[in-house]
Amino acid sequence: MVQSPDRIEAALALSRFGLGARQGDLEAISSDPRGALKEEIANRTVPSPAGEELKPTAELLNDLYAFQEAQKEMRERKAAEGISTPAGGVPQPPSSGEQPGKADAMKAEALSSSSSMAGEKAGSAAGTGAPGTPMKGANEPKPVVPFPQRVFLAEAKARFSGTIHAPRIGFGERLAMFWANHFAISAAKGPNVRVIAGAFERETIRPHVFGRFADMLLAVETHPAMLFYLDNQQSFGPNSPAGQNRKRGLNENLAREILELHTLGVNGGYTQDDVTSLARIITGWTVVGRQGRLGTPGSFVFFANAHEPGDQQLLGNIYAEAGFEQGKAALLHLARHPATAAHLAQKLARHFVSDDPPSALVDKLAKTFMATDGDLAAVSTALVEAKESWTPQLAKVRSPLEFSIAILRATGAKPEPQPVLGGLYVMGQPYWQPSGPNGFSDLVDAWASPEGLKMRMDIANVAATKGADYFDPPDFIETRLGPLLSKETRSAVGRAESRAQGLAIAFMSPEFQRR
Repeated sequence: MVQSPDRIEAALALSRFGLGARQGDLEAISSDPRGALKEEIANRTVPSPAGEELKPTAELLNDLYAFQEAQKEMRERKAAEGISTPAGGVPQPPSSGEQPGKADAMKAEALSSSSSMAGEKAGSAAGTGAPGTPMKGANEPKPVVPFPQRVFLAEAKARFSGTIHAPRIGFGERLAMFWANHFAISAAKGPNVRVIAGAFERETIRPHVFGRFADMLLAVETHPAMLFYLDNQQSFGPNSPAGQNRKRGLNENLAREILELHTLGVNGGYTQDDVTSLARIITGWTVVGRQGRLGTPGSFVFFANAHEPGDQQLLGNIYAEAGFEQGKAALLHLARHPATAAHLAQKLARHFVSDDPPSALVDKLAKTFMATDGDLAAVSTALVEAKESWTPQLAKVRSPLEFSIAILRATGAKPEPQPVLGGLYVMGQPYWQPSGPNGFSDLVDAWASPEGLKMRMDIANVAATKGADYFDPPDFIETRLGPLLSKETRSAVGRAESRAQGLAIAFMSPEFQRR
Protein backbone atom coordinates (compact mmCIF):
# COMPACT_ATOMS: atom_id res chain seq x y z
CA MET A 1 0.00 0.00 0.00
CA VAL A 2 1.51 3.33 -1.13
CA GLN A 3 1.28 6.07 1.49
CA SER A 4 1.54 9.80 0.87
CA PRO A 5 4.47 11.64 2.49
CA ASP A 6 2.08 13.79 4.54
CA ARG A 7 0.29 10.73 5.91
CA ILE A 8 3.64 9.17 6.89
CA GLU A 9 4.65 12.40 8.62
CA ALA A 10 1.29 12.49 10.41
CA ALA A 11 1.99 9.04 11.85
CA LEU A 12 5.51 10.10 12.84
CA ALA A 13 4.20 13.27 14.48
CA LEU A 14 1.83 11.23 16.64
CA SER A 15 4.33 8.48 17.42
CA ARG A 16 7.71 10.24 17.61
CA PHE A 17 6.69 13.63 19.00
CA GLY A 18 3.35 12.78 20.57
CA LEU A 19 1.68 10.28 22.85
CA GLY A 20 0.39 7.87 20.20
CA ALA A 21 -2.55 7.91 17.81
CA ARG A 22 -6.22 7.50 18.67
CA GLN A 23 -9.14 6.82 16.33
CA GLY A 24 -9.26 9.73 13.86
CA ASP A 25 -5.98 11.42 14.81
CA LEU A 26 -4.13 10.47 11.61
CA GLU A 27 -6.82 11.96 9.40
CA ALA A 28 -7.10 15.07 11.56
CA ILE A 29 -3.47 16.17 11.07
CA SER A 30 -2.50 14.52 7.75
CA SER A 31 -2.89 17.72 5.74
CA ASP A 32 -0.15 19.52 7.70
CA PRO A 33 1.55 17.40 10.41
CA ARG A 34 4.38 19.83 11.10
CA GLY A 35 1.94 22.69 11.26
CA ALA A 36 -0.16 20.78 13.80
CA LEU A 37 2.91 20.28 16.00
CA LYS A 38 3.88 23.95 15.75
CA GLU A 39 0.31 24.91 16.63
CA GLU A 40 0.63 23.00 19.90
CA ILE A 41 3.84 24.93 20.59
CA ALA A 42 2.27 28.28 19.71
CA ASN A 43 -0.79 27.55 21.85
CA ARG A 44 1.36 26.33 24.77
CA THR A 45 -0.64 23.08 24.76
CA VAL A 46 0.35 21.48 28.05
CA PRO A 47 -2.77 20.16 29.83
CA SER A 48 -3.13 20.84 33.53
CA PRO A 49 -3.76 17.82 35.79
CA ALA A 50 -6.91 18.27 37.87
CA GLY A 51 -8.43 16.56 40.87
CA GLU A 52 -9.62 17.15 44.40
CA GLU A 53 -6.37 15.91 45.95
CA LEU A 54 -4.12 18.00 43.67
CA LYS A 55 -3.27 20.91 45.97
CA PRO A 56 -0.30 23.31 46.14
CA THR A 57 2.91 21.96 47.65
CA ALA A 58 2.73 23.85 50.96
CA GLU A 59 -0.86 22.73 51.56
CA LEU A 60 0.04 19.10 50.81
CA LEU A 61 2.98 19.20 53.20
CA ASN A 62 0.84 20.78 55.90
CA ASP A 63 -1.68 17.98 55.49
CA LEU A 64 1.16 15.46 55.64
CA TYR A 65 2.48 17.01 58.87
CA ALA A 66 -0.99 16.78 60.38
CA PHE A 67 -1.32 13.16 59.27
CA GLN A 68 2.08 12.24 60.71
CA GLU A 69 1.31 14.01 63.97
CA ALA A 70 -1.96 12.10 64.19
CA GLN A 71 -0.13 8.82 63.53
CA LYS A 72 2.37 9.61 66.29
CA GLU A 73 -0.37 10.53 68.73
CA MET A 74 -2.29 7.34 68.01
CA ARG A 75 0.80 5.18 68.41
CA GLU A 76 1.56 6.77 71.77
CA ARG A 77 -2.04 6.42 72.85
CA LYS A 78 -2.15 2.81 71.82
CA ALA A 79 1.05 2.06 73.70
CA ALA A 80 -0.20 3.79 76.83
CA GLU A 81 -3.85 2.74 76.91
CA GLY A 82 -4.48 0.29 74.08
CA ILE A 83 -6.98 0.86 71.29
CA SER A 84 -9.82 -1.54 70.64
CA THR A 85 -9.44 -3.41 67.38
CA PRO A 86 -12.64 -4.87 65.97
CA ALA A 87 -12.93 -7.81 63.56
CA GLY A 88 -10.86 -7.13 60.48
CA GLY A 89 -7.90 -5.76 62.42
CA VAL A 90 -8.47 -2.08 61.64
CA PRO A 91 -8.29 0.21 64.70
CA GLN A 92 -11.27 2.56 64.92
CA PRO A 93 -11.16 6.20 66.01
CA PRO A 94 -13.33 7.30 68.90
CA SER A 95 -16.90 7.98 67.88
CA SER A 96 -18.18 11.53 68.09
CA GLY A 97 -21.42 13.21 67.30
CA GLU A 98 -19.61 16.28 66.00
CA GLN A 99 -18.52 16.86 62.43
CA PRO A 100 -14.73 16.29 62.45
CA GLY A 101 -12.33 19.07 61.48
CA LYS A 102 -9.11 18.55 59.54
CA ALA A 103 -7.15 17.44 62.60
CA ASP A 104 -9.84 14.93 63.57
CA ALA A 105 -10.07 13.69 60.00
CA MET A 106 -6.32 13.13 59.94
CA LYS A 107 -6.54 11.22 63.21
CA ALA A 108 -9.23 8.99 61.80
CA GLU A 109 -7.20 8.38 58.66
CA ALA A 110 -4.06 7.68 60.67
CA LEU A 111 -5.91 5.07 62.68
CA SER A 112 -7.34 3.20 59.73
CA SER A 113 -4.49 3.56 57.21
CA SER A 114 -3.01 0.47 55.68
CA SER A 115 0.77 0.34 55.52
CA SER A 116 0.79 -1.21 52.05
CA MET A 117 1.61 0.79 48.93
CA ALA A 118 -1.49 0.06 46.90
CA GLY A 119 -1.14 -1.09 43.35
CA GLU A 120 2.60 -0.86 42.85
CA LYS A 121 3.61 -4.48 43.03
CA ALA A 122 3.63 -6.98 40.27
CA GLY A 123 0.38 -8.61 41.29
CA SER A 124 -1.58 -5.46 40.51
CA ALA A 125 -0.35 -5.17 36.93
CA ALA A 126 -3.44 -6.78 35.48
CA GLY A 127 -5.75 -4.79 37.72
CA THR A 128 -7.60 -7.94 38.85
CA GLY A 129 -7.14 -10.65 41.45
CA ALA A 130 -5.53 -13.92 40.46
CA PRO A 131 -7.88 -16.66 39.22
CA GLY A 132 -9.35 -18.60 42.12
CA THR A 133 -8.61 -15.88 44.68
CA PRO A 134 -11.43 -15.84 47.26
CA MET A 135 -13.52 -12.68 47.26
CA LYS A 136 -13.30 -10.58 50.40
CA GLY A 137 -16.28 -10.76 52.68
CA ALA A 138 -18.88 -8.08 52.20
CA ASN A 139 -18.48 -6.95 55.80
CA GLU A 140 -14.69 -6.88 55.79
CA PRO A 141 -13.38 -3.32 56.19
CA LYS A 142 -11.71 -1.88 53.12
CA PRO A 143 -8.15 -0.74 53.95
CA VAL A 144 -7.68 3.01 53.88
CA VAL A 145 -4.81 4.13 51.66
CA PRO A 146 -2.26 6.21 53.62
CA PHE A 147 -2.41 9.93 52.91
CA PRO A 148 0.87 10.22 50.91
CA GLN A 149 -0.10 7.29 48.69
CA ARG A 150 -3.64 8.57 48.25
CA VAL A 151 -2.30 11.84 46.86
CA PHE A 152 0.23 9.98 44.70
CA LEU A 153 -2.56 7.86 43.20
CA ALA A 154 -4.67 10.95 42.56
CA GLU A 155 -1.78 12.62 40.74
CA ALA A 156 -1.28 9.50 38.59
CA LYS A 157 -4.98 9.28 37.79
CA ALA A 158 -5.06 12.93 36.73
CA ARG A 159 -2.53 12.03 34.06
CA PHE A 160 -3.44 8.49 32.96
CA SER A 161 -7.16 9.27 32.82
CA GLY A 162 -6.83 12.99 32.09
CA THR A 163 -3.95 14.92 30.55
CA ILE A 164 -2.70 12.16 28.23
CA HIS A 165 -6.11 11.99 26.52
CA ALA A 166 -6.62 15.75 26.09
CA PRO A 167 -4.32 16.90 23.25
CA ARG A 168 -4.52 15.79 19.63
CA ILE A 169 -0.79 15.03 19.40
CA GLY A 170 0.55 15.62 22.90
CA PHE A 171 3.94 17.18 22.14
CA GLY A 172 3.72 19.38 25.24
CA GLU A 173 2.80 16.40 27.42
CA ARG A 174 5.77 14.46 26.04
CA LEU A 175 8.04 17.40 26.80
CA ALA A 176 6.63 17.59 30.34
CA MET A 177 7.61 13.93 30.77
CA PHE A 178 11.05 14.62 29.27
CA TRP A 179 11.82 17.57 31.55
CA ALA A 180 10.43 15.83 34.65
CA ASN A 181 12.89 13.01 33.95
CA HIS A 182 15.71 15.50 33.27
CA PHE A 183 15.06 17.09 36.67
CA ALA A 184 14.41 13.71 38.27
CA ILE A 185 13.25 13.26 41.83
CA SER A 186 12.10 9.99 43.40
CA ALA A 187 8.90 9.46 45.36
CA ALA A 188 10.69 6.53 47.03
CA LYS A 189 12.79 9.03 49.02
CA GLY A 190 10.09 9.22 51.67
CA PRO A 191 6.61 10.59 52.38
CA ASN A 192 7.77 14.22 52.13
CA VAL A 193 8.74 13.72 48.49
CA ARG A 194 6.03 11.20 47.65
CA VAL A 195 3.18 13.49 48.63
CA ILE A 196 4.51 16.38 46.49
CA ALA A 197 6.01 14.50 43.52
CA GLY A 198 3.02 15.40 41.37
CA ALA A 199 2.94 18.97 42.64
CA PHE A 200 6.63 19.29 41.72
CA GLU A 201 5.82 18.39 38.11
CA ARG A 202 2.71 20.59 38.08
CA GLU A 203 4.42 23.63 39.55
CA THR A 204 7.95 23.59 38.12
CA ILE A 205 7.79 21.71 34.80
CA ARG A 206 4.45 22.23 33.06
CA PRO A 207 4.34 26.05 33.34
CA HIS A 208 7.76 26.34 31.64
CA VAL A 209 7.70 23.60 28.95
CA PHE A 210 7.41 26.29 26.28
CA GLY A 211 8.96 29.07 28.37
CA ARG A 212 12.52 29.97 29.34
CA PHE A 213 14.86 27.30 30.62
CA ALA A 214 16.24 29.69 33.25
CA ASP A 215 12.77 30.07 34.76
CA MET A 216 12.27 26.30 34.87
CA LEU A 217 15.71 25.83 36.43
CA LEU A 218 15.05 28.33 39.23
CA ALA A 219 11.59 26.86 39.91
CA VAL A 220 13.03 23.34 40.11
CA GLU A 221 15.98 24.12 42.37
CA THR A 222 13.85 26.07 44.86
CA HIS A 223 11.03 23.53 45.04
CA PRO A 224 10.69 21.59 48.31
CA ALA A 225 10.63 18.25 46.43
CA MET A 226 14.09 18.84 44.96
CA LEU A 227 15.45 20.30 48.20
CA PHE A 228 14.20 17.27 50.16
CA TYR A 229 15.31 14.76 47.52
CA LEU A 230 18.89 16.03 47.36
CA ASP A 231 19.11 17.02 51.04
CA ASN A 232 19.80 20.71 50.64
CA GLN A 233 17.81 21.45 53.80
CA GLN A 234 20.68 19.66 55.58
CA SER A 235 23.34 21.93 54.05
CA PHE A 236 24.78 24.65 56.30
CA GLY A 237 27.50 27.14 55.54
CA PRO A 238 30.42 26.17 57.80
CA ASN A 239 30.95 29.83 58.71
CA SER A 240 27.27 30.71 58.99
CA PRO A 241 25.70 31.31 62.43
CA ALA A 242 23.56 28.17 62.14
CA GLY A 243 26.45 26.08 60.85
CA GLN A 244 28.70 27.09 63.74
CA ASN A 245 25.98 26.64 66.35
CA ARG A 246 24.92 23.23 65.06
CA LYS A 247 28.40 22.14 63.99
CA ARG A 248 27.04 21.04 60.63
CA GLY A 249 28.53 21.69 57.21
CA LEU A 250 27.92 21.53 53.49
CA ASN A 251 25.87 18.94 51.68
CA GLU A 252 26.98 18.96 48.04
CA ASN A 253 24.27 16.71 46.57
CA LEU A 254 22.13 19.40 44.97
CA ALA A 255 25.07 21.49 43.77
CA ARG A 256 26.68 18.47 42.10
CA GLU A 257 23.50 17.46 40.27
CA ILE A 258 22.81 21.02 39.15
CA LEU A 259 26.18 21.05 37.39
CA GLU A 260 26.41 17.43 36.25
CA LEU A 261 22.81 16.70 35.29
CA HIS A 262 20.65 19.81 35.20
CA THR A 263 22.89 22.29 33.34
CA LEU A 264 26.46 21.84 32.08
CA GLY A 265 26.58 18.06 31.82
CA VAL A 266 29.23 15.63 33.02
CA ASN A 267 31.75 16.97 30.48
CA GLY A 268 30.74 20.59 30.95
CA GLY A 269 34.10 21.84 32.21
CA TYR A 270 33.39 22.24 35.93
CA THR A 271 35.66 21.03 38.74
CA GLN A 272 35.20 19.77 42.27
CA ASP A 273 35.99 23.29 43.47
CA ASP A 274 33.01 24.52 41.44
CA VAL A 275 30.77 21.92 43.09
CA THR A 276 31.88 23.07 46.53
CA SER A 277 31.50 26.72 45.61
CA LEU A 278 27.97 26.23 44.27
CA ALA A 279 27.08 24.26 47.41
CA ARG A 280 28.18 27.27 49.48
CA ILE A 281 26.18 29.63 47.25
CA ILE A 282 22.92 27.74 47.77
CA THR A 283 23.24 27.18 51.51
CA GLY A 284 20.14 28.53 53.20
CA TRP A 285 17.85 27.29 50.42
CA THR A 286 15.50 25.22 52.49
CA VAL A 287 11.89 24.36 53.38
CA VAL A 288 9.90 25.87 56.24
CA GLY A 289 9.40 23.23 58.92
CA ARG A 290 6.14 22.12 60.43
CA GLN A 291 6.41 24.63 63.29
CA GLY A 292 6.39 27.50 60.79
CA ARG A 293 9.14 29.52 62.47
CA LEU A 294 10.42 30.91 59.14
CA GLY A 295 7.11 31.30 57.32
CA THR A 296 4.37 29.12 55.90
CA PRO A 297 5.11 25.47 56.73
CA GLY A 298 6.05 23.45 53.67
CA SER A 299 7.12 26.43 51.55
CA PHE A 300 10.53 27.40 50.17
CA VAL A 301 12.49 29.89 52.23
CA PHE A 302 15.94 31.45 52.17
CA PHE A 303 17.31 30.97 55.68
CA ALA A 304 20.00 33.63 55.96
CA ASN A 305 21.47 32.22 59.17
CA ALA A 306 22.45 29.01 57.35
CA HIS A 307 23.94 30.78 54.31
CA GLU A 308 27.73 30.75 53.88
CA PRO A 309 28.83 34.40 54.03
CA GLY A 310 31.14 36.05 51.53
CA ASP A 311 31.85 36.20 47.81
CA GLN A 312 32.13 32.92 45.88
CA GLN A 313 33.86 31.94 42.65
CA LEU A 314 32.11 29.62 40.19
CA LEU A 315 33.45 28.74 36.72
CA GLY A 316 35.82 31.70 36.93
CA ASN A 317 33.10 34.22 37.81
CA ILE A 318 32.87 36.01 41.15
CA TYR A 319 29.44 36.17 42.77
CA ALA A 320 29.25 38.86 45.44
CA GLU A 321 27.55 38.13 48.75
CA ALA A 322 23.88 38.93 48.17
CA GLY A 323 21.91 36.32 50.07
CA PHE A 324 19.39 34.50 47.90
CA GLU A 325 20.24 36.70 44.90
CA GLN A 326 23.77 35.25 44.88
CA GLY A 327 22.37 31.80 44.09
CA LYS A 328 19.82 33.14 41.64
CA ALA A 329 22.57 34.90 39.69
CA ALA A 330 24.65 31.71 39.61
CA LEU A 331 21.73 29.70 38.24
CA LEU A 332 21.04 32.31 35.57
CA HIS A 333 24.66 32.12 34.44
CA LEU A 334 24.52 28.31 34.32
CA ALA A 335 21.25 28.42 32.36
CA ARG A 336 22.91 30.63 29.71
CA HIS A 337 26.18 28.70 29.48
CA PRO A 338 27.16 27.20 26.08
CA ALA A 339 27.83 23.84 27.75
CA THR A 340 24.26 23.82 29.04
CA ALA A 341 22.96 24.52 25.54
CA ALA A 342 25.04 21.65 24.12
CA HIS A 343 24.02 19.26 26.91
CA LEU A 344 20.30 19.94 26.56
CA ALA A 345 20.43 19.86 22.76
CA GLN A 346 22.08 16.43 22.86
CA LYS A 347 19.48 15.09 25.30
CA LEU A 348 16.51 16.42 23.31
CA ALA A 349 17.81 15.06 20.01
CA ARG A 350 18.63 11.71 21.60
CA HIS A 351 15.20 11.46 23.18
CA PHE A 352 13.18 12.26 20.07
CA VAL A 353 15.33 11.06 17.16
CA SER A 354 17.99 8.43 17.93
CA ASP A 355 20.51 7.27 20.50
CA ASP A 356 23.25 8.75 18.30
CA PRO A 357 21.53 11.84 16.86
CA PRO A 358 22.88 13.70 13.81
CA SER A 359 25.42 16.32 14.85
CA ALA A 360 23.74 18.85 12.54
CA LEU A 361 20.52 18.52 14.53
CA VAL A 362 22.28 18.86 17.89
CA ASP A 363 24.15 21.94 16.65
CA LYS A 364 20.94 23.52 15.39
CA LEU A 365 19.18 23.03 18.71
CA ALA A 366 22.16 24.34 20.71
CA LYS A 367 22.49 27.43 18.52
CA THR A 368 18.76 28.13 18.81
CA PHE A 369 19.00 27.80 22.59
CA MET A 370 21.86 30.30 22.76
CA ALA A 371 20.35 32.74 20.27
CA THR A 372 17.00 32.91 22.08
CA ASP A 373 18.27 32.98 25.69
CA GLY A 374 16.99 29.49 26.34
CA ASP A 375 13.51 29.91 24.83
CA LEU A 376 12.23 26.32 24.91
CA ALA A 377 9.39 27.09 22.49
CA ALA A 378 11.98 28.19 19.92
CA VAL A 379 14.10 25.10 20.60
CA SER A 380 11.04 22.85 20.23
CA THR A 381 10.14 24.57 16.96
CA ALA A 382 13.69 24.06 15.67
CA LEU A 383 13.40 20.35 16.52
CA VAL A 384 10.14 20.04 14.59
CA GLU A 385 11.42 21.99 11.59
CA ALA A 386 14.71 20.07 11.23
CA LYS A 387 14.73 17.57 8.37
CA GLU A 388 16.83 15.21 10.50
CA SER A 389 13.86 14.77 12.86
CA TRP A 390 11.66 13.17 10.22
CA THR A 391 13.56 10.10 9.08
CA PRO A 392 11.05 7.27 8.51
CA GLN A 393 13.27 4.82 10.42
CA LEU A 394 11.80 4.13 13.86
CA ALA A 395 15.06 4.28 15.79
CA LYS A 396 13.78 4.70 19.35
CA VAL A 397 12.02 2.15 21.57
CA ARG A 398 9.14 3.44 23.61
CA SER A 399 9.88 3.44 27.32
CA PRO A 400 7.43 1.50 29.52
CA LEU A 401 5.70 4.78 30.36
CA GLU A 402 5.38 5.77 26.70
CA PHE A 403 4.21 2.25 25.81
CA SER A 404 1.54 2.28 28.53
CA ILE A 405 0.32 5.71 27.49
CA ALA A 406 0.18 4.67 23.83
CA ILE A 407 -2.07 1.72 24.76
CA LEU A 408 -4.33 3.93 26.87
CA ARG A 409 -4.60 6.47 24.06
CA ALA A 410 -5.15 3.88 21.34
CA THR A 411 -7.93 2.15 23.27
CA GLY A 412 -9.39 5.21 24.99
CA ALA A 413 -9.05 3.45 28.34
CA LYS A 414 -9.23 5.56 31.51
CA PRO A 415 -8.57 3.06 34.29
CA GLU A 416 -7.92 3.55 37.96
CA PRO A 417 -4.20 4.26 38.40
CA GLN A 418 -3.20 1.10 40.29
CA PRO A 419 -3.13 -1.25 37.25
CA VAL A 420 -1.07 1.24 35.24
CA LEU A 421 1.36 1.78 38.12
CA GLY A 422 1.63 -1.98 38.57
CA GLY A 423 2.46 -2.43 34.91
CA LEU A 424 5.14 0.25 35.03
CA TYR A 425 6.61 -1.42 38.13
CA VAL A 426 6.99 -4.83 36.50
CA MET A 427 8.38 -3.27 33.30
CA GLY A 428 11.12 -1.53 35.27
CA GLN A 429 9.97 2.10 35.23
CA PRO A 430 8.07 2.73 38.47
CA TYR A 431 6.31 6.05 38.17
CA TRP A 432 8.34 9.04 39.41
CA GLN A 433 10.76 6.64 41.10
CA PRO A 434 14.06 6.41 39.20
CA SER A 435 16.95 4.74 40.98
CA GLY A 436 18.99 7.96 40.98
CA PRO A 437 18.91 11.68 40.18
CA ASN A 438 19.97 10.96 36.58
CA GLY A 439 16.44 9.68 35.92
CA PHE A 440 15.45 6.77 33.73
CA SER A 441 17.65 5.82 30.79
CA ASP A 442 16.80 7.20 27.37
CA LEU A 443 18.72 4.56 25.41
CA VAL A 444 17.25 1.72 23.35
CA ASP A 445 19.28 -0.96 25.14
CA ALA A 446 17.69 -0.08 28.48
CA TRP A 447 14.20 -1.04 27.26
CA ALA A 448 14.80 -3.65 24.51
CA SER A 449 16.07 -6.50 26.69
CA PRO A 450 14.43 -9.96 26.40
CA GLU A 451 13.20 -9.74 29.99
CA GLY A 452 11.74 -6.29 29.40
CA LEU A 453 9.94 -7.42 26.26
CA LYS A 454 8.50 -10.40 28.11
CA MET A 455 7.00 -8.06 30.70
CA ARG A 456 5.57 -5.92 27.90
CA MET A 457 3.99 -8.99 26.38
CA ASP A 458 2.18 -9.68 29.63
CA ILE A 459 0.86 -6.11 29.73
CA ALA A 460 -0.11 -6.30 26.03
CA ASN A 461 -2.04 -9.53 26.61
CA VAL A 462 -4.01 -8.03 29.48
CA ALA A 463 -4.85 -4.90 27.46
CA ALA A 464 -5.77 -6.99 24.41
CA THR A 465 -8.12 -9.19 26.42
CA LYS A 466 -9.87 -6.12 27.82
CA GLY A 467 -10.18 -4.55 24.35
CA ALA A 468 -11.21 -7.64 22.38
CA ASP A 469 -14.94 -6.85 22.62
CA TYR A 470 -14.49 -3.33 21.28
CA PHE A 471 -11.94 -3.38 18.45
CA ASP A 472 -11.38 -5.18 15.18
CA PRO A 473 -7.58 -5.71 15.13
CA PRO A 474 -6.88 -5.04 11.39
CA ASP A 475 -8.94 -1.84 11.49
CA PHE A 476 -7.50 -0.89 14.88
CA ILE A 477 -3.87 -1.03 13.80
CA GLU A 478 -4.58 0.58 10.41
CA THR A 479 -6.20 3.64 11.97
CA ARG A 480 -3.46 4.01 14.60
CA LEU A 481 -0.30 3.16 12.64
CA GLY A 482 -1.32 2.60 9.02
CA PRO A 483 1.40 4.55 7.17
CA LEU A 484 4.13 2.96 9.27
CA LEU A 485 2.99 -0.66 9.05
CA SER A 486 4.99 -3.38 7.30
CA LYS A 487 3.37 -6.13 5.25
CA GLU A 488 4.52 -8.62 7.88
CA THR A 489 2.70 -6.83 10.70
CA ARG A 490 -0.50 -6.43 8.70
CA SER A 491 -0.38 -10.12 7.80
CA ALA A 492 0.30 -11.25 11.37
CA VAL A 493 -2.59 -9.21 12.75
CA GLY A 494 -4.90 -10.41 9.99
CA ARG A 495 -4.07 -14.09 10.58
CA ALA A 496 -4.67 -13.96 14.33
CA GLU A 497 -6.93 -16.69 15.69
CA SER A 498 -8.91 -14.28 17.89
CA ARG A 499 -9.45 -10.58 18.41
CA ALA A 500 -7.50 -10.70 21.65
CA GLN A 501 -4.55 -12.34 19.91
CA GLY A 502 -4.73 -9.83 17.05
CA LEU A 503 -4.67 -6.87 19.41
CA ALA A 504 -1.79 -8.37 21.39
CA ILE A 505 0.18 -8.76 18.14
CA ALA A 506 -0.65 -5.15 17.29
CA PHE A 507 0.58 -3.89 20.66
CA MET A 508 3.80 -5.91 20.40
CA SER A 509 4.49 -5.05 16.75
CA PRO A 510 7.74 -3.20 15.97
CA GLU A 511 5.71 -0.23 14.74
CA PHE A 512 3.87 0.10 18.07
CA GLN A 513 6.96 -0.56 20.21
CA ARG A 514 9.10 1.96 18.35
CA ARG A 515 8.72 5.60 17.50
